[in-house]
This record gives sequence, structure tokens and C-alpha cells, in this order.
Amino acid sequence: MVDQGLSLKICGLTDSDQACEIAAMGVDAIGVIGVPSTPRFVEPTRRREIFARLAQEHPQLRRVWVIADLSDKDLASALTGEGQPSVVQLHGEESAERCADLRQLYPSIRWWKALRLREQADLERIDAYATSVDALLLDAWSPEQLGGTGHRLDLSWLERLQERISSDLPWWLAGGISAEWVPALVNQVSPFGLDASSRLEHSPGVKDLHRVEALIKAVRIHAADQG
Repeated sequence: MVDQGLSLKICGLTDSDQACEIAAMGVDAIGVIGVPSTPRFVEPTRRREIFARLAQEHPQLRRVWVIADLSDKDLASALTGEGQPSVVQLHGEESAERCADLRQLYPSIRWWKALRLREQADLERIDAYATSVDALLLDAWSPEQLGGTGHRLDLSWLERLQERISSDLPWWLAGGISAEWVPALVNQVSPFGLDASSRLEHSPGVKDLHRVEALIKAVRIHAADQG
């Protein structure tokens, strides 16, 4: 893995070969998008292929399926058979109660809730999910789509996050993550992990491996400085 102190997730993969190549670099999680209206959507057959290969070749890796307000029927279908995720990341309007119910219904799956931050009231929602999920993912709000926009939280938000979040709840920071931002970022906040996608791409769903390598290097430099 990249670093025992700071995990790294590369999200929005659309091809099993590239997913496995990035997994082999030592990242902690690979994300696949299951929201049909988004540019990185992966249909079910290919999604299962990606997850099945990752499970076989990189069994310790977190296999994250990103969805939004999926029906019980569609969830039940996806969470059976070969090529299952090990984590489901909820990016829709799922309530804390809905998250808790899913966590109880599928105890072998880890459940993460994404919250997009736009105003102070969004920070107050964190407490509601604290006992309902296994981790939070905090992202910048955008009117264009649920995630993967590359928009970053400004420094004032980062300061408020550091003060607001309980250290007992793992949280991932998303939104514009790239190698050049890591030094300033880690001086502001101490998340469990970083979630990177659009700033590492040639085109939606196709990563630039040099940018991925640069991000991994930046995280490792941070780890060496901390150690």
C-alpha cells in the first residue's frame, strides 16, 4: 500500500487492465462508477470483470462501487455472484437511516457516504452519519454532477473540516486531488485517505499513469517526512 498513514484511492476506472496496473502501483482502493448519468459510468458486466480481476490479483485492495440512490432490487443483484465490490460508496440522497439499514443488511460490505460540501449546514450532517457508515468521503459541491469534477475545497473549508471531524470516523478527501496539491493539503488537514480521479486523466475514465505515479510519489514523500 502507498502509506500506512495516508491511504490513496483512484476512482473512475473503466478498464480492467488499467485498474490492475494502477493497483499494482500500491494504491489502497480502486473505484468504479455505477451512476448512469456520469461520464465514467461502467455497465454491470464490465464492472464485474474489473472487480473480479482485482479480487483475484490484488485481494487486499478495496474495490469501491460508487452509486446514487440505487433501488433495493438493483443492489441485491449487484451484491451477489462474482465480481462484487468490497465497499459501496453512496453518492446520492441516502439518509443516515438508509445507510444504517444497508450496513445491517449487508454486513460483509463496507459502506461509505459521500457528502458534498457547499455551506455550513453540510458540515452539520457529518454527525448524523457518524454511527451509520464505515467512513465518509467529503467532496466539493458542484451543480454539474455528483463527483469527479476536479473542483477543490478552499482552504477555509479544509480548516473547518480538521476542527469538525471526529478522529474516530475515517474520512476521505476528494475533489481536485493531484500531486502538486499534496504538500499544501497535508499541512491543512489529516484525512484517512485521498480520493483522486479527474485530475489524473487523459479523458473521462482513462488515467494518465504518469500523473498517478506522481501522486503516489507525493504521498510517499509526505509519509517519509512524517516518519
